[in-house]
Amino acid sequence: MAISISVVLLLVVLAVIFMRNGALKIPHALVCILLGFYLASTSMAPTIHEGISATADIVGSLRP
Repeated sequence: MAISISVVLLLVVLAVIFMRNGALKIPHALVCILLGFYLASTSMAPTIHEGISATADIVGSLRP
């Protein structure tokens, strides 16, 4: 578990750096994909899923 969290943190840092540079290329996208897979296997996955679902519900309920 400690190795998984370390890898997740490393991938988060790399993804933030890539996004700040504004140059998201194929290797950078692969890092972001790996980050998603590692986050899905952590204990944070249900919390992330609930947050995304709640946000989607709020956006879906907005009327222009």
